[in-house]
Amino acid sequence: MTTTTPPITLDDVRDAAAQIKGVAHRTPVLRSRTLDELVGAEVFLKCENFQRIGAFKFRGAYNAASRLTPEQLARGIAAYSSGNHAQAVALAARELGTTAVIVMPEDTPASKLAATAGYGAEIVTYDRYTGDRVAIGEALAAERGLTLIPPYEHPHVMAGQGTAALELVEEVGELDAVLTPVGGGGLIAGTATAVKGLHPGTRLVGVEPEAGDDTKRSLEAGRRVTIAVPRTIADGQAAETPGELTFSVNRRLVDEIALVSDEEIKEAMRFAFERLKIVVEPSGATPLAALLAGRAGPVTGRVGLIVSGGNIGAERFAQLCGSGPA
Repeated sequence: MTTTTPPITLDDVRDAAAQIKGVAHRTPVLRSRTLDELVGAEVFLKCENFQRIGAFKFRGAYNAASRLTPEQLARGIAAYSSGNHAQAVALAARELGTTAVIVMPEDTPASKLAATAGYGAEIVTYDRYTGDRVAIGEALAAERGLTLIPPYEHPHVMAGQGTAALELVEEVGELDAVLTPVGGGGLIAGTATAVKGLHPGTRLVGVEPEAGDDTKRSLEAGRRVTIAVPRTIADGQAAETPGELTFSVNRRLVDEIALVSDEEIKEAMRFAFERLKIVVEPSGATPLAALLAGRAGPVTGRVGLIVSGGNIGAERFAQLCGSGPA
């Protein structure tokens, strides 16, 4: 008989929480009676839009970067990202006194490009529809002698992302279900490891945009499936295939994947702005969209949502949430 050791455990998430304490924010958990009444459950929103750089990604990036050797830090860090991991690595590098070079799509929202540059990173752009960001990032790191910190295929990154859910459960107690956005799978892998490690009976639901259903297809097939580059407003979830490490966790611990349309995402963003008084980017709004649109199956009892980020410029937010064309 052979056994497979999981890439991360609950202890790894707890260790990550200790590593990032005092550097990452412990983000608030919001409640809304209106939302509870609409969906027929007690909903707890873990608001990572209030995290440093405006998204959960800082947790994993700092957990990984802060464990590099002095020699690695002296040479610098490389990463590839559609936006939030880019900002997270750039800020982590600045906090640790090193430099960062980030590979980003040409069509990354301007606000994310500007923020990444603002944290001091060098940006190298590519065409997401024709280029291979992994190959570009690995070649760049090798050429310059940099340490590459990928956005999800890294145990320290995955464990760091799980600290958001760890904080949520520590604060509000056992939940009947937790809904989490799914892109490459790092956030939900960390979330599932933390939540199932503490309360095995909690239902873990990942949420993807309809156009980016690679994880749903992969779980149904029992193997990693690759799709065409998704065209969706949820740019942070435009993954073509799940990560190998993340999928090894998610196929064991995730109970269901729900899909939401771009229109349902926009409605969730509007609801968050008008009723919760928070700004949420499209990827961060997908769990709320699934809840409001009834895409996550029967949801009752106590439900946690990981609101993963709020990085969206004012003009883009107005396009998506106003009455004009997006």
